[in-house]
Amino acid sequence: MKKILLYIILIISFTTLAQENDPDIVSGTVLNAATDLKLDNVHIVNLSQVIGTITNKNGEFEIQAKVNDTLYFTYIGYKPLKVRVTNDWKKFGDVKIKMTELGIALEEVVVANVQLTGYLVIDAKKIPIYNNYRYSISGLNSGYEGGSKQPDAVNKVLGAIFNPADFLYNIFSKRSKELKKLRKMKKDDKIRNLLETKFDRATLMALLQVDRLDIDEILNNCNYSSDFIKFANDLQILDAISECYEEYKILERK
Repeated sequence: MKKILLYIILIISFTTLAQENDPDIVSGTVLNAATDLKLDNVHIVNLSQVIGTITNKNGEFEIQAKVNDTLYFTYIGYKPLKVRVTNDWKKFGDVKIKMTELGIALEEVVVANVQLTGYLVIDAKKIPIYNNYRYSISGLNSGYEGGSKQPDAVNKVLGAIFNPADFLYNIFSKRSKELKKLRKMKKDDKIRNLLETKFDRATLMALLQVDRLDIDEILNNCNYSSDFIKFANDLQILDAISECYEEYKILERK
């Protein structure tokens, strides 16, 4: 009997220890606030730990989070939502997160008048190319902007970074804590997949704690073209800011 009791105590001890070593996980279900319809493929980002996940077909999700972490929910056609992880959430388990639907006004789309012949070789030459758009290869942390990028543009930017009156110096020095998250963001596939489909800068603003005008100004001071700033998706914007910040850090160390 004593041996059995000892085994039970050991099992409980090992179970408790394993639970303490396991990462903290919170779970819940995301619903439409008006209809209680379960929302699948909602993107959820832990802003504190820079990790992401999505809801399944039943609107359910699990994500690593600690008390006081902030979770950021985004879904096309719905108002973004920030939710703080509380002790009650950790204690009682699953919670229901309700998102409010927005009215979407579609902008007029202008289609260029391109006459196609049906022959690929000919038609490929007739499609307009935006020469001032910036291109980058994900994973290489480098890019180029065909046509409009001056050969000495990078040198001009780097040479100005340490001017105390310069915008880049001010924004990077004040936001160094948030900008350190850039590397984590680039490594998390779920966050990258989310940003690749977004063009509103909302998730970037939440992660980096900057507003839309600051993002545009950073890119402008890093000599990115106005067309790139206007039309690039959020993943391209992330890579662009990251590239500029890494250059800043190299100069700061020197």
